[in-house]
Amino acid sequence: MISLGIRRALLLALASVMLCVPQTATAQPPPAPAPAPAATPDRPSYEVSLRGDADGSHWTGRQTVSFRNSARTPLRSVDIRLWGNGADGCGTPEAPSPVRVGRVAGGTPRPLTVDCTALQIDLPAPLPYGARTSVSFDVAITVPDRVHRFGKDGAHRYLGNALPLLSVRDAQGRHLDPDVGFGESFHTLTGDFRVVLDHPGALVVPATGTTTRRAGAPGRTVTTSVAHGVRDFAWAAGPFLSETVTTPGGVRLNAYWTAATSPEGVAVDLKDAVGSVDAFGKRFGHYPYGELDLVMSDNLDEFGSMEFPGLVLLWTEPEGSAVVHEIAHQWFYGIVGNDQFASPWLDESFAQYANQSYYGADTTTCWEDAGAWPSDTAALTRPMSYYADGHRSEYVRVVYHRGSCALHDLERTLGTPAMTAMLRDYVRDHWLGVSTTSDFKRAAQAATPRDLTPFWTEHRIH
Repeated sequence: MISLGIRRALLLALASVMLCVPQTATAQPPPAPAPAPAATPDRPSYEVSLRGDADGSHWTGRQTVSFRNSARTPLRSVDIRLWGNGADGCGTPEAPSPVRVGRVAGGTPRPLTVDCTALQIDLPAPLPYGARTSVSFDVAITVPDRVHRFGKDGAHRYLGNALPLLSVRDAQGRHLDPDVGFGESFHTLTGDFRVVLDHPGALVVPATGTTTRRAGAPGRTVTTSVAHGVRDFAWAAGPFLSETVTTPGGVRLNAYWTAATSPEGVAVDLKDAVGSVDAFGKRFGHYPYGELDLVMSDNLDEFGSMEFPGLVLLWTEPEGSAVVHEIAHQWFYGIVGNDQFASPWLDESFAQYANQSYYGADTTTCWEDAGAWPSDTAALTRPMSYYADGHRSEYVRVVYHRGSCALHDLERTLGTPAMTAMLRDYVRDHWLGVSTTSDFKRAAQAATPRDLTPFWTEHRIH
């Protein structure tokens, strides 16, 4: 994601790294990772059917999610995250939460927790290892009246983080982190989605996945989107203009924009999208989802831009769009997942590094140019809770600036051919899975005979 504040900070200061590593240092073999308990429940499959009102502000219907218990111990309950409630919490009787669920089947719901963003459902019987089951519930979504990734922009509606998602349990326990109001707190496993959206025919509905449309009831259209191996599902609705192109690498790009958006901005975004999706495909592994939707507006200055699997929401601004950064997120968080609350650098720093590399930015001295660390406690590997607890001013400077710089410096340390091969192998090894900082450090160390311990220390990658 690049918000307005982050975007302006990035335009004011380009960061990178240059650190001299002792020539005499030799690498010690990296310790073999201890086997970690499997993240569960996994292999989720979402079946969703929603009906939209006249302008796409309200959606109601039914959602079913099936899943497997991949843990060796029986699974007694699951957690559903209602991230769309993150900004509004539990609401009020006059203005209830934007995302509400009811009529739960397949388990017994408990009261909502974590400011009404988490719903625990107790299963009727413990689910053994390797077994599958499902839960289903009614869904009611009201798009908030604000310009946001889950919000309104004139006659256009954006429904990012609106659909309830299955949460993760692993060696760290239940992942029930809060929405801190900036950045991301998400952590989900890849799954399959089939989402049927019944809406007025006047609304154009871009969405995650491969989309088909058919006539519905008089004056209505049924849009069906199918996506495999994605962590989330987003859509938009409104009187968008549109154009479709196919990149030389075979990726279908569907561009959607509001009537007020400048044609020049749309053309630049589309050009950079075509170039970057193919360039990243060659560098990190071919984009696996077939098509990618670009949803553009010049009225997102209150929010910025945001990535979703197979769909990016873009503020098309005069100073330059974040389209390449957001497309890089298709690989870093989308294909190679991470716990965005615990390790925000693993997607934001990598996306910014890829963005700068694509544009050929001169990052030779950015580490020195960045100056001192903003505090003694700052580090690239700090979680979102650290930034939310009195260190928000450090977030952009550390995660975007110093993080991307550290990766450029690592490229200079390893050499570009070794860095390129290492990143491609790293993406391959975590394809549609989840990575950690330790995973990345092992991958980098395996690419060089030098001991990278001084590098990790200097760059505060713990």
